[in-house]
Amino acid sequence: QERIEESGGDLVVPGGSLRLSCLASIRHFGLTTMGWYRQAPGNQRELVATYTSSGFRIYADSVKGRFTISRDNDKESVYLQMNALKPEDTAVYFCNQVPSKERYWGRGTQVTVSS
Repeated sequence: QERIEESGGDLVVPGGSLRLSCLASIRHFGLTTMGWYRQAPGNQRELVATYTSSGFRIYADSVKGRFTISRDNDKESVYLQMNALKPEDTAVYFCNQVPSKERYWGRGTQVTVSS
């Protein structure tokens, strides 16, 4: 059964770091462009980091230089290293392919940046 599960969210102080993990048990994972999305209360879901199947990494301007996306195809996993976190990074973070597939949305993992 295909499913995606995110983990690693937590409460962190501004300037802190977190590493999110995504286990993506989906068909042809190694050939799939994957991304991390986030949704803050009252906002639309936005794509913040992409790792293409050919090895390119693309970041939203809001996280460029602070977040790093990586993947391990053998483990069918995608990671998001988040450094220098800001209160505006507070959101539920989701993992999905890019473009997203409705059936792959998981519960996400909550990241809260607050002092």
